[in-house]
Amino acid sequence: MSRPYRIGQIVPSSNTTMETEIPAMLRAREAVRPERFTFHSSRMRMHKVVKEELEAMNREGLRCAAELADARVDVMSTACLVAIMAMGPGYHRQTESELAEVARANGCSAPVMTSAGALIEGLQELGARRISLMAPYMRPLTELVVQYIESEGIEVVDAMSFEIPDNLEVGLRDPMQLVRDVERLDTRNVDAVVLSACVQMPSLPAIQPVQDRLGIPVISTAVCTVRAMLDRLGLEPVVPGAGALLGGISR
Repeated sequence: MSRPYRIGQIVPSSNTTMETEIPAMLRAREAVRPERFTFHSSRMRMHKVVKEELEAMNREGLRCAAELADARVDVMSTACLVAIMAMGPGYHRQTESELAEVARANGCSAPVMTSAGALIEGLQELGARRISLMAPYMRPLTELVVQYIESEGIEVVDAMSFEIPDNLEVGLRDPMQLVRDVERLDTRNVDAVVLSACVQMPSLPAIQPVQDRLGIPVISTAVCTVRAMLDRLGLEPVVPGAGALLGGISR
């Protein structure tokens, strides 16, 4: 491709992390591979991570897909995991189909994906059957995330909830705090750890250190999103320092 790949994201209005961590990973990739990227977003209103706001936000996704289609992005992804998983098992497939229909109607042929689906794909790529995870959500929402993941055939051994309802506050959390938090997570006999089962809770600087300490694959929803984007673009899924899923290791 003679021009940079255009990365499109449908982002909650209060999310400040996906437009930080996704570019950071792909800029790191640019240091070791020739492809280049630009980044484009459309936003859906959301302040509090509660089911009512998540449902309202989901309804705005179709408008966002049409806006990103106008930019002729090369891949399009939602950037809110819990908004999809709170709607019930398998909902990412319905969302991807609906968004793709809007994109096609507006002249855009880009692959359409969701961060929720990307997390499932990433765990499957690693061959993970038993996992533990951490999330910033209130406990009832974390339980919905656990149920969603388990409906895809992956057992969640332990799930830690930090119970932060304000989405802006989630984005301000120090990612290196996760290095200490994971010490309280049950990681015995698991195949992988999801350091952040949330696209807003920053985790990228902690991924590699925690993986090095635990000796098992460590991922986040953002890491899985980049992996899924690169797969759909037909590009080698390599990003330095971003854990096993982006280090050329697969099942």
